[in-house]
Amino acid sequence: MTQITIQCSLVASELTRKLVWELMAEKNTPLINEILWQINNHPNFKEWQSEGKLPSSLVSDLCKSLKEDPLCAGQPSRFYLSVTKLVNYIYKSWLKLQQRRQRKLEGQERWLSMLKSDTELLKECECSLDILRSKAREILTNVEVAIAKSQKKSDAQKIPKKSSLLFALYDETKEDVFTRSAICYLLKNGSKLPQLDKLEDRKEFAQRRRKVAIKIERLKEQLEGSRPHGRDLTSEQWLETLHTAAKTVSKDNKQARVWQDILLSKPKSLPFPITFETNEDLKWHKNETGRLCVRFNGLSKHTFKVYCDCRQLHWFRRFLEDQETKKEGKNSHSSGLFTLRSAKLAWKENPKVKKGEPWNINRLILYCTVDTRLWSFEGTKQVRAERVAKYAKDLLSKKPEITFPFFFRTKQIDKFLAIWQVIASHQLLKLHEKQDFDKAVKNLQQYIVRLESSIKKINKPYPRPSRQLYTGNKNIILAVAMGLEKPATVAILDGSTGRAIAYRSIKQLLGKNYRLLNRQRQQKKTLSHLRHKAQKRSADNQKGESNLGAYLDRLIAKAIVELAKEYQISEIAVPKIEDMREVVQSEIKAKAEAKIPGYEKGQKKYAKQYRINIHNWSYGRLIENITTQASKLGIAIAEVKQPVRGSPTEKAKDIAIALYNKNNRI
Repeated sequence: MTQITIQCSLVASELTRKLVWELMAEKNTPLINEILWQINNHPNFKEWQSEGKLPSSLVSDLCKSLKEDPLCAGQPSRFYLSVTKLVNYIYKSWLKLQQRRQRKLEGQERWLSMLKSDTELLKECECSLDILRSKAREILTNVEVAIAKSQKKSDAQKIPKKSSLLFALYDETKEDVFTRSAICYLLKNGSKLPQLDKLEDRKEFAQRRRKVAIKIERLKEQLEGSRPHGRDLTSEQWLETLHTAAKTVSKDNKQARVWQDILLSKPKSLPFPITFETNEDLKWHKNETGRLCVRFNGLSKHTFKVYCDCRQLHWFRRFLEDQETKKEGKNSHSSGLFTLRSAKLAWKENPKVKKGEPWNINRLILYCTVDTRLWSFEGTKQVRAERVAKYAKDLLSKKPEITFPFFFRTKQIDKFLAIWQVIASHQLLKLHEKQDFDKAVKNLQQYIVRLESSIKKINKPYPRPSRQLYTGNKNIILAVAMGLEKPATVAILDGSTGRAIAYRSIKQLLGKNYRLLNRQRQQKKTLSHLRHKAQKRSADNQKGESNLGAYLDRLIAKAIVELAKEYQISEIAVPKIEDMREVVQSEIKAKAEAKIPGYEKGQKKYAKQYRINIHNWSYGRLIENITTQASKLGIAIAEVKQPVRGSPTEKAKDIAIALYNKNNRI
């Protein structure tokens, strides 16, 4: 990934800011709210949720039908397009989250059906406890043998867990009740045989089953009640909920919690952003004083001055240079090679101003996504080859019955045009079988013209500075292991020898700034205590945090990337974010067992106190910072599953070995 996002403030006259605010807050956002409401209340919504996607044209059709509504009419066409893109993105991410919750629910329901007391298991398999334990010991031995065989392999990531093997064996033995009961006996005891003299505590077991049942209830509530909703800029929902809660009594605890969540949450005060996925929707120029300015399609009569940090100014100047180059070349250059890839216009709260009209107390911000490779001539050449390959892939989607050579590897664009004409002719012959032959021929000819034009334009270079691309050693890999007490530990591996070249702890990465880590943890501990006190009073518990955590993430990411540059790293391996919960829980459990061996209640109490003292790190934010910093140099980022056992340095080395083996197909 070589794309990064930069931002700038936009300054315009009060009339312009007022117009933009009214379009976004009084027309665009209500349109999004209405579309979300109609989709949520559609009779086929449950069906779409189970399929995991909306019909392809649903959102665009709803948007077209609402264009004539007086509350939503009068917007620029780009604003309507932004609505379609944004709503589709909202539901795409929400449906993916719902599918993940559904899988969790199915897993918990399966586990609840397997979680049975010793009495129930003995009654089910009609045997004594000694016989059941004997069968369980036999199964456990077979599982341990299978794990021992896996450990002999070089790839540590392929070593299965006991629980995974036991669950798989449970599914295979559907009709063998005796074996299934023995497997359930092992699983409920942590994939091991409990002590013979230790009898099952019925009260503790009932509490354990109740915890699983509560998890299932919560997942069902999340699946039923967490549909996407819009932004209530007028606070009507908050006032209506306050009036209802003051005048009526809730039916049950569930309804009371819903009211409490609405009343205690901070209502959205800013409208939805406007997205521009076409880079030519922005027109750049300089005013009479030399200030860089921008106009937007749909708001072409209004000019916005660009104010940004000096470190990002060169990017905005490049946007203007690309546009002028294309204009001077009479559109002979391709906009596909513009450094600017997409943009987003949004409002941001100004903490210094608290009273006044919303377009005066809030600031306009422009977020721009850029491809760092397009800064230099060498990087642009690389992108151009990828674009041509994409055109070839689009062409192959026609599925002609001939083999298409990989011409783009040799960058022979002229040969591509000749080969492409042959493929087009072949496609025309196949169209004779269709009834709408004339229409199909016309569409294919138009496609031919567009593709020829795109290829010719993309082969026209932009005047850009030469800069040698970063090239790393393919055998050298840097891996980052993350944990609760140590947010980041680095290992540098030479894959050709299998040896670690260097290790770096979090203290070495931060250097003199290591003291900030303890300060940030103390801040989180204090805020957690304040939130707990606020929750007990049913007061506002949204305590904001300082930017110290984000600052530490940037420092860690910068140190990691500088280390990668020093050792000429080809790829950086980071843990998969969805696995971090398991990693953290395993780390806490291991510490508790080492601190208080053989006493489970004491271990649980120690683990609870440890979680309070050492709070979770924002692993997703740290990985995002590493990705952003690495993309500036062109260093690839790969996600690898992190082992749950071992020291931080061992975990980091195992991650590096796993990535090297994967790249080399070992």
